[in-house]
Parts: sequence; structure tokens; C-alpha cells
Amino acid sequence: MAEPTARRRRRSTSRRPVALVVNALSWVLAAVVLAIVVLAVIVPRVAGAEPYTVLTGSMTPAYPPGSMVVVRPSDDIVVGDAVTYQLESGEPAVVTHRVVGIGYDGEGDRSYTLQGDANEEPDSEQVRPEQIRGEVWYSLPWVGHLGVLVTPGQHQLLVYVAAGAFFAYAAALLWQLRRDRRREQARGSVRSEREEESRV
Repeated sequence: MAEPTARRRRRSTSRRPVALVVNALSWVLAAVVLAIVVLAVIVPRVAGAEPYTVLTGSMTPAYPPGSMVVVRPSDDIVVGDAVTYQLESGEPAVVTHRVVGIGYDGEGDRSYTLQGDANEEPDSEQVRPEQIRGEVWYSLPWVGHLGVLVTPGQHQLLVYVAAGAFFAYAAALLWQLRRDRRREQARGSVRSEREEESRV
């Protein structure tokens, strides 16, 4: 009976590193999903910011197509800032470009000259302050592709589903970790008892 028991112990020991690697990768994946949900949804809402999806390559390489840029209001926009602005004041269509110039008209009203990093020429129209939605705070590469594929209502539902799935997944990992620890403790107790019996 000793030989089969030894074989089982060797198999259990050989599987242990694989299980540790799988658990580690699972935790990394869960952490990445959580970080995306936090940065794409929770942080913008708490900070009063807005996420937008970059659709063209005019801001490559800083913000390639498919990036999500998170924009927050700013009263101190200077040359060099990347901002998201409305093509027409009050209209939903927006563009994210960089400020390359600031000017004033005869009445002292400010206007901005913007240009895409990958464009050779500035934008044809001057941009007024009321058109600017805000300054780019940070960006998430590729995450914007998801926003293009779903409607706002579906996006909200997807956020809740993703958050629920993450917490369920994390709970399952914690339960598995506790179960494995209990099994290891039980095996250790059995081995200790057998060693004591063999000494006697």
C-alpha cells in the first residue's frame, strides 16, 4: 500500500506548480478586468469626466483609433493640451485634437487653433471655448472599440454584467484558494499522524 500512496503524493506534488500558475494568471486577468472597469467607468463618473472613443488616426501615435480618451473640464487650457471639442456648438459630433495656438478677436474673445498630431495642417475652423468638452485626462488603448459596438443602454448593461462577473469570479477564486489550503492542512495532519505511528 505504501507504493500507490507514494505515487499519489508525487502526482499531487507535480500538479501543484501548474495549479499555482493557473491561479496566478487568473488573478492577473481579474485584476486587468477590474482596472479597465474602474478606469473606463467608475473614475470618470466620480470625477465628472466623460469617455470618448477615438475613431480616426489624426492623433496617432498618442491616441490611435480605438482608444478611449477620458476628458474632464478645464479652465486652464494651454498650447500643447489635447482637448475634445464639438464641431458645432451643442452638437454631439466631437473631435480630439491638440491646441497649437490661442488667439483673441477684436472684442477680446478667446479662440483656439487645433491640429491633429498626425495632420500636416491645423483645423480649418477656430474653436470657441464653449465648444470644448474638456482636456484629455488619460487614455485607454483599444477599449474604445467596445464603445463603438454597443449602444449607450447596452454599454450600461455591459458594465453591470462585467462587474458582476468579476466579483463572482473573484469569489470563486477565493473559495478555491481556501479549499486548497484546507486540503493541504488536512494532508499535513494525516502525514504527521502517519509519521508518529511509524515512529511508535
